[in-house]
Amino acid sequence: MTNQLEEIPYFPAVAPSACADPTTARGLIGPVLAALAEVVEVPESAREAPTPCRSYTVGALRDHVLGWLQFFAAALTDPDRATTRLDPDAYRADQEKRPPGEVVRTSAALIESALDAGVLERQVVLSQSRMDGPAVLGMALGEYVVHGWDLGTATGRVWAPAAPTCEVSMEFFAAMVAPEYRLPDGGGGFFGPEVPVPHDAPALDRLLGFAGRDPDWSPSS
Repeated sequence: MTNQLEEIPYFPAVAPSACADPTTARGLIGPVLAALAEVVEVPESAREAPTPCRSYTVGALRDHVLGWLQFFAAALTDPDRATTRLDPDAYRADQEKRPPGEVVRTSAALIESALDAGVLERQVVLSQSRMDGPAVLGMALGEYVVHGWDLGTATGRVWAPAAPTCEVSMEFFAAMVAPEYRLPDGGGGFFGPEVPVPHDAPALDRLLGFAGRDPDWSPSS
């Protein structure tokens, strides 16, 4: 298995030190996923509503969030990719028997088990590359801090992750996101052009601006 892993390209993302300690990492991502389990429960009437992530409606973004969260949970649980994983982009919540919140909570439990099993000391195979465990954890953390805000803001619910969590997410993205990862119109990807925010703005607003979101976005924007 080691030789097979070495054939998979290594992506040298640098994770904040907070993502390398299992106890600290659990304290960062656990509350985010607990809050996410609430905001993924959206009424039928809201599913075609716009979101700050321009290329997604609420329903489409929820599918994206749930599909990729299960992918991250599977990758962290099975870092060598010894088993077949679902296609995260093919996931559809309306074809799922479980409530969306339960999907999140199940994934969160798998991630916690992976942390207990020492995944932060391993390399993790993702799709076309492998990354250090702390970097995968940092990527997932930032993904769900930002997309949790996308869904919460689009559906009129408060999204208030702790400032240290936002700071760690910002530290990870600032080290990882190269200019070519940003799309000019902000559509079709996680990162659009950076939105300027005051340097003394709250940590969440600075993270959102870096991720190409306007912290003042509203459905009528």
